[in-house]
Amino acid sequence: MATTLSSVGAICANAKSASRALARIDTVVKDAALSAIALALRERAQELLAANESDMQAAREADIGDALLDRLRLDESRIEAIAEAVEQIAALPDPVGEVIDGHRLPNGLDVRKVRVPLGVVAVVYEARPNVTIDATALCLKSGNAIVLRGSSTAAHSNAALAAIASEAAVSAGLPEGSVSLVAGGGREELAELATQRDSVDLIIPRGGESLKQALQAVATVPVIYAASGNCHVFVDESADLVQAKAIVINAKTQRPGVCNAAETLLVHERIAADFLPGMLGELAAAGVLVRGDERTLEIARASPTGNGSSAASIEPAEEEDWGREYLAPVIAVGVLASVEEAIEHIGRHGSGHSEAIVTRDTAAARAFQLGVDAACVYVNASTRFTDGGEFGMGAEIGNSTQKLHARGPIGLRELCTFKYLLEGDGHVRG
Repeated sequence: MATTLSSVGAICANAKSASRALARIDTVVKDAALSAIALALRERAQELLAANESDMQAAREADIGDALLDRLRLDESRIEAIAEAVEQIAALPDPVGEVIDGHRLPNGLDVRKVRVPLGVVAVVYEARPNVTIDATALCLKSGNAIVLRGSSTAAHSNAALAAIASEAAVSAGLPEGSVSLVAGGGREELAELATQRDSVDLIIPRGGESLKQALQAVATVPVIYAASGNCHVFVDESADLVQAKAIVINAKTQRPGVCNAAETLLVHERIAADFLPGMLGELAAAGVLVRGDERTLEIARASPTGNGSSAASIEPAEEEDWGREYLAPVIAVGVLASVEEAIEHIGRHGSGHSEAIVTRDTAAARAFQLGVDAACVYVNASTRFTDGGEFGMGAEIGNSTQKLHARGPIGLRELCTFKYLLEGDGHVRG
């Protein structure tokens, strides 16, 4: 079972023991374990759906909102997609043992820089049951043991998923303790997990700012924050406006409750009067509430649809709206004078996640790429592509908005460190 020990310390210590064995296990065994997990997910889908329905019923009663309900929900197609992601990870090259660099020193000593697992990775996440399996598959393939700590909102779903993954992995030859779940406690349990320096090598929190702040207050274990996404789309003066509308609608509405959805639309002043009336109408038709700056409001009032549906879906933007991750059908809209102003605005309000420019001007695109400080910077494409699966990683544990060790989607290589292997022939230093 995924949870067999009573205390967080005991669970983490058991995972540490498993990680030492995992680091030496052949790729074929790890891949067989992932295949077994994918098969078990399909065979036990009804069990998973029943567990998820318990969580969904409690979440509806708690009125957690449509965006969080969407994150929490499992159905047969989502379970199949999760299983397919596991198989995609199994098919990827094993990063463990990859030689990053190698050379012979003048004294004849051979040096190789080789990728190795981190050891024990703890993943703390909110109401997204798919993370249980995505994170597990990535950690096992990269030779790491995983300790899962999910949200109480998804307690039944996570328990079922972790148990299935653990049982399948052990049956395929991985050590007991490779997959563990800690559950049932509150902030005290989180603090205990975040201070297991002797057994946990890395914590990856995947959630909102409150989770990030809670960990920052107590963590002594290294942390990579897969934090919030206040993502922007800037429509430059040279943009193809038809293309721009499609990108904005996709970035905002395709799945508004995720971290790579656009939360702010910025428009160059030279095309704002031509672009915004139609854009605001399309956003209104898609059920999106706009919080606009004064220039956006002026254009909406002056447009032919100014007294229609688009005007009814616009509110004045407050200062705090520019830095907000809505995770809902709401978007802030502003009009700016230049690409430089857009870069400055994003630098002041962005979260470092994903930013996009729509332009046909190569110089503007280049300035945006160089000037915007974010993990992923797009030219003429939606921010919704920031995803480990879309990047060919099979899945992701989260998207790092930090700059050290890992940035952007956290996949197999990001779950590894490296060591130097040195071979000599009786070498001694004089």
